[in-house]
Amino acid sequence: MAIFNQSSSSKKDAPPVADTPSFAAREAATPPAHTDFSPATFPRGSAAVETAPVAKESLIAADLTIEGKIEGSGHVRIAGKFKGDVNVQGDLSLERGARLNGGVRAKKVVVAGELEGNIESAARVELLDTSVLIGDIKAGTLTVAAGAKIRGHIDCGWETSGTQKSGVKAESAPEA
Repeated sequence: MAIFNQSSSSKKDAPPVADTPSFAAREAATPPAHTDFSPATFPRGSAAVETAPVAKESLIAADLTIEGKIEGSGHVRIAGKFKGDVNVQGDLSLERGARLNGGVRAKKVVVAGELEGNIESAARVELLDTSVLIGDIKAGTLTVAAGAKIRGHIDCGWETSGTQKSGVKAESAPEA
C-alpha cells in the first residue's frame, strides 16, 4: 500500500518550486552559444576519419515545368519537364516520364525519360529501356538497355585530346 503526502528529508531541504528561476530568467542570464559551422580539420595520422564532401542533389519534381539553365557542381534529378541546358560536374538523372529539351554536360547521365538534345563530354551514359533520345552522344562509355530509342550520332570511347586509351598519340599518315 502506498502512502502519499509523506515528507522526506531531501524534499524539506529543497527550495519550493516557486523559488526556482523561470526559463526566461535563466535564458537571459546565460550568454548565447556560438557555433562554428566551418569543417573540422584533423592532423594527418589522427584517429578521426576524413570524409570527402558529399555532393548535393537537386530535384525537379514530376509536377513542375521549368525553363532556364542549370549549372553547378552537384547532382541533378529531373522528374518533370525542363527546357534549357544542363551543365553540372555531378550526375544527371532523367526519370521515367520526365522530358528534357536542351544540351547536357555532366559526369554521368542516366536517361529513363525523353531527352531532345545533345549529350556532350560525359564520362558515362546509361539509356534505360524506357528512354527516348533524339540527339548526339559524346561519352566515354555508353550502356543501352533493350527497348531504348536513339536517333542521332554516337561517339563513344574516344579521348577528346586525340590520344588513345593507352596514352600513345594517334599517328597521321606521312606526307608524300
